[in-house]
Amino acid sequence: MNNKNRYMIVLDLDGTVLYDFDSISQTLCEYIKKIQADGHKVVIATGRPYRSSKFVYDAFALDTPIINYNGSLIQHPTDKNFKTIDKRIDKNIIFDIFNHNKDLIRNAFSELNDDIYLYKKEKAIEPLLHANNATNLTIGDFETTIKDDINGMIIIGKQGSGEEIKAYVDEKHKGVVRARIWNSAGEYDSILEIFTPSVNKGNAIEMVSQYLGFNRQQIVAIGDGHNDIEMLKYAGLGVAMKNSHPELLEVADKVLDHTSREDAVFRFLNEFLDKEKDN
Repeated sequence: MNNKNRYMIVLDLDGTVLYDFDSISQTLCEYIKKIQADGHKVVIATGRPYRSSKFVYDAFALDTPIINYNGSLIQHPTDKNFKTIDKRIDKNIIFDIFNHNKDLIRNAFSELNDDIYLYKKEKAIEPLLHANNATNLTIGDFETTIKDDINGMIIIGKQGSGEEIKAYVDEKHKGVVRARIWNSAGEYDSILEIFTPSVNKGNAIEMVSQYLGFNRQQIVAIGDGHNDIEMLKYAGLGVAMKNSHPELLEVADKVLDHTSREDAVFRFLNEFLDKEKDN
């Protein structure tokens, strides 16, 4: 294959590759294996922890680093010589954010690699925990359970409290940590993700592309969420799913006509790479 026609293809998981918690198209799995044999590299970039994204990594038979927690953790499951990137948030900042907003918070959890620190047990939020294959699940007050700095925190606020919690983080910890509301309306209007400003998928794919030997114009990134904005901006070709976050649609180079349930990633890559092969 002509080197200029080799691509690093970066895939978000939820809403992009996965059409529900753990369902993935077998057609896409076989196609991803094929294009790797053709010389392309495929990289997963997700907000999920490693424990709940490993099954996709395995189904695709990947041999590349994997980006978890939106770039807080970058590791190589099959190369022990790869230097893991592990970015953390000062645990005292987590304590401060939680304690000063306790009246607005329904529940919360922090994660360090595959360890989970949950404020209190709650059936309704179990799907958010991705608790299967967790190394440890510890429940209780954070100042008692968390001993080390962590990769990230998710806050489940009481209905309508998202903006108020975010305002506190933006004012009190400006430049140190940031808060992202998953969705400004509807089901996730009060779920916030706490992360450091340097952590985003754009910075993560830049580091991985350098490791794999691809330039920016050789990167094709596909996503659907607000946390994919920096990734699509950095990529040579940024692709958004049909039903993506409105702010992602604004920065995408291409918007697909289909959703994850309609095998949008396979449809796009099959057409795109076939055309590139002929150039």
